[in-house]
Amino acid sequence: MKDKITKMTVSELSGHLAAKDISAVEAATAYIDNINLVDGDVGAYIRVTAERALEQAAEVDRLRAAGEKLSPLAGIPAGIKDNICTNGINTTCGSKMLENFIPPYNATVIDRLEQRHVVMLGKLNMDEFAMGSTNEYSYFKPVHNPRDLSRVPGGSSGGAAAAVAADEAAFTLGSDTGGSVRQPAALCGVVGIKPTYGAVSRNGLVAFASSLDQIGPLTKDVRDSAMVMEAIAGHDAGDATSLDYDWPSFTQGIEQGVQGLRIGLPKENFGDGIAAEVKEAILKAATVYEKLGAKVEEISLPNINYALPAYYAISSAEASSNLARFDGIKYGFRADVDGDIDDIYKATRNEGFGMEVKSRIILGNHVLSAENYDAYYKKAMQVRTLIIEDFNRAFEHYDFILSPATPTTAFKLGEKHRDPLVMFRCNVYTVPSNIAGIPALSLPCAADSQGLPIGMQLIGKSFSEPLLYRAAYAFEQRGN
Repeated sequence: MKDKITKMTVSELSGHLAAKDISAVEAATAYIDNINLVDGDVGAYIRVTAERALEQAAEVDRLRAAGEKLSPLAGIPAGIKDNICTNGINTTCGSKMLENFIPPYNATVIDRLEQRHVVMLGKLNMDEFAMGSTNEYSYFKPVHNPRDLSRVPGGSSGGAAAAVAADEAAFTLGSDTGGSVRQPAALCGVVGIKPTYGAVSRNGLVAFASSLDQIGPLTKDVRDSAMVMEAIAGHDAGDATSLDYDWPSFTQGIEQGVQGLRIGLPKENFGDGIAAEVKEAILKAATVYEKLGAKVEEISLPNINYALPAYYAISSAEASSNLARFDGIKYGFRADVDGDIDDIYKATRNEGFGMEVKSRIILGNHVLSAENYDAYYKKAMQVRTLIIEDFNRAFEHYDFILSPATPTTAFKLGEKHRDPLVMFRCNVYTVPSNIAGIPALSLPCAADSQGLPIGMQLIGKSFSEPLLYRAAYAFEQRGN
C-alpha cells in the first residue's frame, strides 16, 4: 500500500484515512520518502518540514483514535507556495531579499488548513516574488517539469504544479496574478483554479499585484480541487478585499453534467501564436462538450487582445508600490555597505532583487510617473473596464467560456527566457480573467506528439466556481 499512497487523489486518500486503512503518519512518511527520492531532480521544494509534518500527522491519528469527527482533509499531506506566510517557517518568495524571513503569523488560508488538520510538507519553489512564467527566476534553483525534466514547469507556481505532478504532495496551494496557477497546471498536466477575486483571503499572501492576486489550489483531479476550495474559500475580516458571500458547496452537484449548458469559444484565442496541436486539442474538447449535451458557439471578445499589455502595466505599477517596503531597514536582507540611508536602499535592492523583479519595478515606476501616468497606467485601467464589459456581455448568453490555457506545451529550460516578448505571451490566455476578477480553471485535455500535457481553460462569471467544477468534472469523466 505504501508505494501507492502518493499516487492517490485527495478523495481516495481521505477515504482510506477515514477507514483507518492508512494512518496519517504512514501517508506523511510516504510523501516525505518520495520527496527525498525525486526532488533532487525536480526542485519543487525550497524547504521540507518533515519533522513538523510527522508531528501533525501523529496528532491526526491521535484524534481519529479518540473518535473525533475530522475534516475530509485531515491527514492529507500538502505543499505551500513560498509566498504564503507560515508561522515560524521561512517564507522567502523565492528571493534573496526574504531568504531568512520567518513570519510570526499564518496566512488565513494556512489557519483554515490547520483547523482541518492538513499536514504541511513544506514550502514550494517559485519565480521570485511570483514574477515569471517558467520558474527559472527563483533565487534558489529552477524547477524542472516532472513530465520531462529538461523542460520548464511553468510559473510562477511552478513548484506547486511540479510537486503535484511528481507525487510530492497530495495537493498544493499556489497564487495566481496573471495565470500563475493555471499556466503551470497546464504544462505539468494537473488541475489548477484561480477563484473569483476575493473568494479566498489574501491575508498573509505576500503581495505582487494586489488587485490581481488570488490563492488557488493545484490538484490531481477536479474533485480534489473542489474539496480544497471548500476549505479555503470564505470571508475574512482581515482582508479588505475578501467577499462576504454565502458560498455553496463546491463538491455537491459536481456530477450533474453539462446538458443544456451554453459554451462560448472566443475566436480571438485561435489566431497567431497558438501551436497547431494545442488548437486542435481545444477544438476537440469543444466537440466533446457537444457530445455531452452542451451547445458550443464561436464568440468574440473584441478587447481581449489588449489584456496582456494592460496586465503588465497594471501589475508592474502595483508591484513597484508593494515592493517598496523591501528597503533593508525594516526586515529582510540588508546589504553590507557603508554610507547614508540612500546608499543602503540602493545596495540592498540591487543585491536583494533578481533581474526580473528589478525590471518590473522599473516598468512600474515608469508607467506611474507624472509624465506617463495618463498614457500608460490610466489607459490600462480603461482597457480593464472594456475587458470586464466584454466578459459581462458574453455571460449574458453563455454559461462559461472555453479557451486554451497556454499557447504551447512546455518548452526547454533556458530556451526562451532571454526573449521577454515570448515570455510575456506565455500568459496571453490566462491574464484576462485576472484583469476581470472572474474565476478560471485549467485542466488537462490532451497530450501533444511528444507526450507533453495540453491544458484547456474554463472561464466563468463571478461566483460560478460550482458550475466550472461541474463542467470540468464532466469532461474529466467523459471516458470513465
